[in-house]
Order: sequence, then C-alpha cells, then structure tokens
Amino acid sequence: MDLDPQHMARQSRAARSWVQDSGKKPLYLTNLPTTLIKLGHLENKEKSQGRHHHPQEWQFNPEEGCGLSCLVIPWCQRFNNIRCFMVFFCILLVSQGIVFGLTDLSIANLQKDYKLKTTENFFLTFGYDISSGLVAIFIAYYGGGQRRMRWIALSSFLVGFGSLLFAFPYFNSGHIQQEVEIEDICQELKVISGCRRSMSSFKTKYVFYFLLGQMVQGIAGMPLYILGVTFLEDSLATHSVGIYLGIADAASVFGYALGYVIGAPQVKVLQNRSTSEIIDVSNQWTQSWWIDFIFVTLIAWSTLIPLSCFPPTLTAPTNIKAGKHKQPQLLDRKYKDPEAGLNIKDLSVSIWILIKNPIFMCLTLCKASESLVLIGAAEFLPTYLEHQFVLTSSFATVISGLVLIPGGALGQFLGGYIVSTLEMSSRALMMFIIVTSTVTIILLVSIIFIHCDQAQMAGISENYYGTGQLGILTAPCNEQCKCSSSFYSPICGRDDIEYFSPCFAGCTHGKVLDKKKTYYNCSCIKEGLISADKEGDFIDASLGKCDTKCYTLPLFIAFMSSIIIFSGFSGVPLTMAVIRTLPDKLRTLALGISFVIVRIFGTIPGPLAFQKSEGFSCTFRDTNTCGDTGHCWIYNVTKMAYQLMGICLRLFGR
Repeated sequence: MDLDPQHMARQSRAARSWVQDSGKKPLYLTNLPTTLIKLGHLENKEKSQGRHHHPQEWQFNPEEGCGLSCLVIPWCQRFNNIRCFMVFFCILLVSQGIVFGLTDLSIANLQKDYKLKTTENFFLTFGYDISSGLVAIFIAYYGGGQRRMRWIALSSFLVGFGSLLFAFPYFNSGHIQQEVEIEDICQELKVISGCRRSMSSFKTKYVFYFLLGQMVQGIAGMPLYILGVTFLEDSLATHSVGIYLGIADAASVFGYALGYVIGAPQVKVLQNRSTSEIIDVSNQWTQSWWIDFIFVTLIAWSTLIPLSCFPPTLTAPTNIKAGKHKQPQLLDRKYKDPEAGLNIKDLSVSIWILIKNPIFMCLTLCKASESLVLIGAAEFLPTYLEHQFVLTSSFATVISGLVLIPGGALGQFLGGYIVSTLEMSSRALMMFIIVTSTVTIILLVSIIFIHCDQAQMAGISENYYGTGQLGILTAPCNEQCKCSSSFYSPICGRDDIEYFSPCFAGCTHGKVLDKKKTYYNCSCIKEGLISADKEGDFIDASLGKCDTKCYTLPLFIAFMSSIIIFSGFSGVPLTMAVIRTLPDKLRTLALGISFVIVRIFGTIPGPLAFQKSEGFSCTFRDTNTCGDTGHCWIYNVTKMAYQLMGICLRLFGR
C-alpha cells in the first residue's frame, strides 16, 4: 500500500526530534514510537480508502489459484486462464466424440453379424441417452458452484474409463469362427449351410460391456455439456461466450466425424469378406477395434491432471459481471432468482418454475429438433451414398465423415462467432434461429432433386427377360444353382443389368484378371456386347455394380454440407438464449432439464424414426435358410430421400 510522501516526512522528523530530546535511550525505546506511528498511519489510511471493501480480483485467493486441491503451484499460475482451459476442454470433447463415432460403427457391425434381440439393440443404441437423461438434472443442480471443476475432472476419467470398457470385449476373445459354406458361382447339387455356429459368449460379453460403457459415457458427458457451459459463461464477457461455445461444439462434432473416419477400415473388413472359408473374427476385427478405443482412452486421460489444476472459477473483472446483469431478460418478474437450497423440495420448485416458462420450453424443443438433423445425417447418409451413388460401404462411410466434419463443426463455430461478433440481443438470437432453420428447410427440399437413376437389377426391377417374377431372385435360368440370398456380391452383366450375385446370374466359372474378377458361362445373361479377355474367353459379367454414369455426387455433397452448416448455426444461439433469458441460479439447472427434454423428444425417438423409415425403403432383405430376417441388401433410394425429407420437415415444423 503506497503512503503519502509528505505526511511520512513529517512523521519522520517528529520521531527524530523526540529521540534527540530524550538523549541516549535503549534501542527498543528509540524504534518503538516510530513503528507505532507508521502502523497507526497505515491503519488509518486503509480505513479511509476502504481497504476491506476492495474487489476480489485485487487479492490473491487460494481458491482461485492453479493447483491440485489445496496445493497451489506458483509456476502454474501463468496457465490459469480461459484459453488454456479451452485447449484441454476441447481435447476431452474431441476424445468423447471419437468414442461416439467408433461405438456407432462397432454396434452397426455387430448388428449385421448377429441376430440381436429388440431389447439388446435398444439399450446398445440408447444407453448413453438414457443414462445421461437420468443424471442430468441432479448433476446440474448439485454440481454447480465450487464443485464444477471436480465434476469436469471426473468426466475426464470417466470418458477414458468408458472407452476402456468398449475395448474390453475384444481382449482374449479367442478364435471365434463363422461357418460360411457359400460359393459365389453356380454349382449343381451344391449344399449350402446358411446357419452360423453360435457365438453367444462373445455377443453376451460385447452387449454387457458396451452397455456399461454407454452408461459411463452418459454420466461423463453431462458435466462437460452442462457445467462446462456455465463455467465458460461465468468466465467470459457476454458477447464472447458464443465464440467459445462454438469452438466447444465444433470440437465435439469434429470428434464424432473423426471417429467415423478412423472406424471406416474396420467396416471394410467385415463388408468385403470372401466366401468358402472360415473367418477368424478375432484376427480381422477385434484387434483393430481395441487399438482405437485404447488410443482414445490415453487422449482422454491426458487431460485429467491439467483440468484438475484449474480453480472452480476464473477471476472475471467486475465490469464484465456487472455488464451481464444489465442484459435485458425476456422473463416476467415472477421468474426472478429463487431462494433455492439443496434439498429435493427446492429442486422440485425450481423444476416447476422452468417447466412453466413458455420461452424456455420453446427453446428447448427447438434444440431437440435441431439435433435430429445431425442424427438423420449419421443414420441415413452412409446407406444413402452407398446405394444412390454406387459407392463401397467403407468409402461411403468415409465420405459421410468428411461431410460431417466441415458441416457440423464449421456450422457450430460460425453460429457462435456470428452472434458474438454482432453482439445479438436475446430477441435477435431467436430471429437468427428462425432464419437459419428456414434456410435449412429450403436446402433440404432441394436435395431430393439431386439423384441418380438406379441400374436395373434382375429379380428386383427386371424379371430375367420375362422368365421370372419381380421380387423373386430365382428364375428358370438359375433355379438349378441353389443360390443363397445371404451372400450379396453384385455383378454387372454385359447386358447392363445387375445381378444379386454370380450364382443368381447362372455363372459357372470365374477368374481374376488384372486385379478384377470376371465371370463366364452365365446362363441368365443372353444379350449385350460380347468381349474376350486376354486368354480368349468370352466375358459375361464383372464384379461390382453397373456404372450408372451419374456425376452429381459433388453437387450432393455441397448441398448436404450446406444443410449441416445451417442446421449447426442454431446450436450455440439456442444455448445462449436459454442462458440469457433465465436468472443466474436457474441457468445450470435449466441446461440439465434441456438435456433431458432433448433426449426424450430428440435423440431417443429420432434414430428410431430414421431406422423405421430406412426399413420402409428396403426393397430386398436377406432371409437365410434358418428363417432369420437379416440385413437389407437393396434400397429404393428415391423413396428413402422423400422419407428423409418428410421426417425432417415434420421435426422442423414443431
């Protein structure tokens, strides 16, 4: 504390005069008066300047220092700022996003290879949403204040632990084998075993650990998406929150799409299986999956110690906090801050106040509708690309991830950046949401005009030159082949007609030339230009789908990316509108309730609706000799596009 120089000089002269008059005195008698004079002046000076009423930022508070628990680390204080927090926070969000992408692909693969029960399929798909919905309100209500950073650090541990649970079923899984005795060419008197040997032990272990992992991830996600948002809101100026929330949401979407890209090679392993062999699942599948999950675990746990070092709150200047209180609220005065405690009765009262608030409920339902666009893209896009534009399954999955990365991540970031740069008010935020949603609907309607004409397929859209029936793959030309619909290996005949497999085309011979498999002596192929290979044999068909000469894929990707971008524009403004229109003590709880509503009306029924719509678009589904209904091989992509548009329009119309 600085003292007045003139006053200090006068006090010093008075002290020296007193010493001279008193002669030689003991040392303590000489220094004591001067010390008392200085202390008295210091106390009077502090009282006159309101020493005990200085703002908090001018004092060092151990609770605001960077360190582990009560141990404050001096050199760590240089990192005690919001930018360093965002680095580790985004790394954690990316890691959980990768887990989500890998989990979705892994579950999709399991569903193709196993006949899952309805309950198993439901809980595997929605375990995260159910567990997060159950704990969201309680974490939001009891995890705020000084406990926020502890919960966020706990999320770091749980994200890594949950990823470890996903990897566990693949450890020591043994040599799990499948019996597949299917030839892809026509052979008379061929015996086909369409039933598979039971692999219930692996499936049981997989379902148990994946369900447990989904529940752990659900608990881990709520502190990130609820307490992390309020932490940023309390540490930033009003119009800077949007940029940081946009970065956080973009990191989460980027991680999910990155998980799709990382998991795409594993999808390829299961899709391009050869026939007439014993498949060692433990060697081809499990070793790849567990490495990916372990990698994500290490990334998540790398943020555990850094996030544990941050204080419960980062010091914010007084003018920032005062500016937030000056922001106009759209609520009536009866929604002012309640005097809420920590008991169940106070929690019930606070929940009832929020449910009765029409603005909050409208914003939350809009958030639920907005989340369904990304869900629809994740559910529909790989299948739609594969069948509409004649792509392989793995390549369609990679393209889907590349569409989601620039679309979802860029949309979330730009939405937050725009509203922060323009310093939008609460009403302006709502108008921005309406405009971006309208643009999304217009683009969604336009996308149905971007399509390709599907090639004719024998038995589906063509009846074997009039000798067969539509909807039945068997015809007089291939009935002696004993073909199975459990093995889908499309070929393109010289007549420009696709066949379900070389067997259904009646082909009796095949060989590989120049890394491309060709087929000969196909009894069902009777027309088309005849060409000979290098050995002089006449080629009837080649492996793969027929080229439809469609070049609209780049245009489709551009439109789909635009849809994802404009849909993501409203993500951050919706969260900011919820925060701004509510009192301080209700904001954290409101985010928790909004997550529950989003799960009830969005993320849980959304995938069910899209999966049901995808099923309605199925033209031909596998039914093996055991009577089990399996994977859908052929879709009506035009019908799929109309159903996708219809569902999204109904959701936006809410």
